[in-house]
Amino acid sequence: MEKQALQRLQEQLQESQRVRDDFFARQAQDVVAVAKAMGDCVSNGGKLLLCGNGGSASDSLHFSGEMIGRFLKERRPLPAIALAADVASLTAIGNDYGYDQVFSRGVEAFGRKEDILFAISTSGKSPNVLKAAEVAKRIGMKTVALTGGSGGPIGAMTDYHLNVALGKISGTIQEVHIQIIHLLVGLMDEFYLRDTKG
Repeated sequence: MEKQALQRLQEQLQESQRVRDDFFARQAQDVVAVAKAMGDCVSNGGKLLLCGNGGSASDSLHFSGEMIGRFLKERRPLPAIALAADVASLTAIGNDYGYDQVFSRGVEAFGRKEDILFAISTSGKSPNVLKAAEVAKRIGMKTVALTGGSGGPIGAMTDYHLNVALGKISGTIQEVHIQIIHLLVGLMDEFYLRDTKG
């Protein structure tokens, strides 16, 4: 039993490495472009809105924590709102309007054209994330999708699409998503953030 478990562990690690290597071979330049867009956004008074379901909701919370707190260096807190964090609003909107609108209502409330929406969905098909991206586009916000597989309709309609294309399961895709998030914040902090004295 232990031998099989160890073999399975090694297989999963190799698969994770393959999926991650493929993403960065294809999209390293896109990650840098998004980091620059983030730096321009917050340096010019904008903010990030972040949404996703399940593990991707947790990733959006992690993302906002790195922005509002700090990542690798001391700097002013940066504005980021994880739309999944407000449980009262989520449950009220889900109850009164439907679960497909739990994020789009937040984008309508907080989104401005100088902001960026990060739409995180391992399938690229989550209806509530798609609706949030549609509202953000209507407002004139920049949109960034973090997806897996084909990227789905969310990936097809955003300004930037960071797609973990070889990922077959959510866990493997999310492992790469969290590395992307760390790289985005670190690169923004080091190269693209102005007025850090705030």
